[in-house]
Amino acid sequence: MQEDTIAAISTPLGEGGIGIVRISGPEALKVSGKIFKSKRAGLEEIKSHRMIYGHVCDRLTGEVVDEALFCYMKAPHSYTREDIVEINCHGGMVPLRKTLELVLAEGVRLAEAGEFSKRAFLNGRLDLAQAESVIDLIRSKTEAGLKLAVSQLKGDLSKKIREIQDKILGILAQVEVNIDFPEDDLEEATGKDIICAGEVLLEQIKSLIKGADAGIIYREGVKAAIVGKPNVGKSSLLNALLREKRAIVTDVPGTTRDVIEEIINIKGIPLRIIDTAGLRETEDLVEKIGMERTREATDRADLVLPVLDATEGLSREDFAVLALAGAKKCLVIVNKIDVQDKKIDMEDLKKLAGGRKVICISAEQGTGLAELEDMIADLLLCGKVDQSDSYMVTNIRHKQALEKAAFHLSEAISSIKGLVPVDIVAIDLRDAWEALGEITGMSVTEDLIERIFRDFCVGK
Repeated sequence: MQEDTIAAISTPLGEGGIGIVRISGPEALKVSGKIFKSKRAGLEEIKSHRMIYGHVCDRLTGEVVDEALFCYMKAPHSYTREDIVEINCHGGMVPLRKTLELVLAEGVRLAEAGEFSKRAFLNGRLDLAQAESVIDLIRSKTEAGLKLAVSQLKGDLSKKIREIQDKILGILAQVEVNIDFPEDDLEEATGKDIICAGEVLLEQIKSLIKGADAGIIYREGVKAAIVGKPNVGKSSLLNALLREKRAIVTDVPGTTRDVIEEIINIKGIPLRIIDTAGLRETEDLVEKIGMERTREATDRADLVLPVLDATEGLSREDFAVLALAGAKKCLVIVNKIDVQDKKIDMEDLKKLAGGRKVICISAEQGTGLAELEDMIADLLLCGKVDQSDSYMVTNIRHKQALEKAAFHLSEAISSIKGLVPVDIVAIDLRDAWEALGEITGMSVTEDLIERIFRDFCVGK
């Protein structure tokens, strides 16, 4: 446990029904007892995990700052495994800040970003993967992302990683017997058993890596840019996907002059969708700036959604729009398919699309939108839209650690097959074990720990 006591406001800034000042450390109960007054004689005898009613008071002036509820969680049965006090104030910035100031005035230190979760990790309450899932849970934008974060917070992925690590240790023990007794060569039967066991573990690691791209998409989301010439229905498509009128829609070309960003849920994927200014030749300075931002937004996008007008033939602007996507993932959308007078040549478009998928919709009527969402999810996840795997990797850092472990385990297997000295095999096995330990925090540097928790919010 840490020797100093820390405190912070743990609820979002702004107005709300409740705001919480959290205190953690050996002096939590003693310090809070100086500023919180109830009808009880004192807080020394308060039972853990009980709430009591009282008032936050300025110890020097006796002034009542707020009416509040007080909760004490005795170590080790708390989030940080330290003594924790949470003072539930009214959710306004003035009472919260004043309460925090009174706590800090008693010698308590202001918590750093993520320090409560960092203490939970250092005190063995959470492993590193579980601690990282806390911020994933807070930031989740869809139910699918929430489900994966909760699964990792429960320790499902950590359990799987530890199982693989334990089996690697078993293989390492067999190999190290031959290092300790060099006069005994690695028997052929034993070597085959080690290779077989190693290949099974390698497949398990590769399976986790294979699902990581989908998991990272569920966690971090995807940027998608809607592009096209003016009046093809880009803003209508955004409104239709959002199920609300977010963007202004008119028949006047150039209505959208700046990028508009919104997050929508596509089959559990947080899609940050960008409605851009129409691409055309113009002398309007403001419109030119909007089109330049369109190109910048397209460069940043992971997915490009070119929109074409079914009531018009393919034009030079349409060719430019399709070219703008480059090598990015792309789904070509033909809008206004509900109109009788359709002039677009679908055969020519399919040739121009160059193997990219094409879908016909009516943003105004809602025709084809469900199919569009299915195609977007299928394109992003390569057909794997199932979030039921509780072991799904959702963190780039975890994926990189798995790739490192797979490399070293593969090297160890190849070394055994090539009759390389067993001490070399043992080094690769240890490296594989340590790479997996980077996920749970069993083998991780202090700098990495600092970097991970620095991304957390203050108060968590």
